[in-house]
Amino acid sequence: MAQSSFAGREPGVIDVENRIVLPAHLPAVALLGPGDEVLLAVERGFPTVRIHARGDEITLVGPAGDVGLASRLLDELLEVAASGTQLSAEVVDRSVAMLTAAPSSRPAEVLTQNILSSRGRTIRPKTVGQKAYVDAIDRHTITFGIGPAGTGKTYLAMAKAVQALQAKQVNRIVLTRPAVEAGERLGFLPGSLSDKIDPYLRPLYDALHDMVDPDSIPRLMEAGTVEVAPLAYMRGRTLNDAFIILDEAQNTSTDQMKMFLTRLGFGSRVVVTGDVTQVDLPGGTTSGLRVVEGILGTLEDVAFCRLTSADVVRHRLVGEIIDAYALWDTRRESTR
Repeated sequence: MAQSSFAGREPGVIDVENRIVLPAHLPAVALLGPGDEVLLAVERGFPTVRIHARGDEITLVGPAGDVGLASRLLDELLEVAASGTQLSAEVVDRSVAMLTAAPSSRPAEVLTQNILSSRGRTIRPKTVGQKAYVDAIDRHTITFGIGPAGTGKTYLAMAKAVQALQAKQVNRIVLTRPAVEAGERLGFLPGSLSDKIDPYLRPLYDALHDMVDPDSIPRLMEAGTVEVAPLAYMRGRTLNDAFIILDEAQNTSTDQMKMFLTRLGFGSRVVVTGDVTQVDLPGGTTSGLRVVEGILGTLEDVAFCRLTSADVVRHRLVGEIIDAYALWDTRRESTR
């Protein structure tokens, strides 16, 4: 990075000017993006900074703090591009969000951490919270991923499970979730028990199809290498050398949560995911996910990761919707 110099914008206001020279091995389009898409996204992220690109040099002019942060952003984007990851406006937006929320964060560390490469694409964390979640899964036997819809709780856990299976760290993957929404209505649904329960397990199948060759899934399931089953099927079992995921855990009772966690066997790893704001249990039933941190929070090999609207990787509006409902819930509670 070139040394900074100063230029007057108007009387009484001092601008900082910083020049960044692109490395010779990296073509300008790799950083600027098609039609300068990436550069325009950087300008949107730092509207007080004027950015000019000419040849292999980018000049930033504006208030010292903003220029410093924008320069850090470009340094991080250069590192991401050098890793072979294609830059886009979405990558810039996420990097800006990371830096503005935590200036000491390293977007390049987040965006270049490959979890799994499958079917022509790479699965990696997209936010600081997601990276912390993935790292926690690596470091702990039991990890709880708690947060709203769209934060990648289940998807990233599935990717880690497939990664562990491919690396022969485990011999099988067990995916489970409660079918609590069916309740006593299950008997009125058409078809066999498997047909009745399948809709509640469908999200797990969908994620699995994204990560494993669909043609191999029936073979893996027949061999017991991959098992997808309702939570009730876990009772009485001990699961050794397995990567076990409990999805929609907010819909477990405290007894069901205890039952599930005590299925843990030697050489296994457990990830529990859920959203405590979307409990479908009958009135008066305590969600096992809501109370489990108070019970297990002091255990050394158990991690609790809380994802927020800032970790939502769906449409931008999803995060805003989550925040709006959280505000509505707070106001409703305060008037009771």
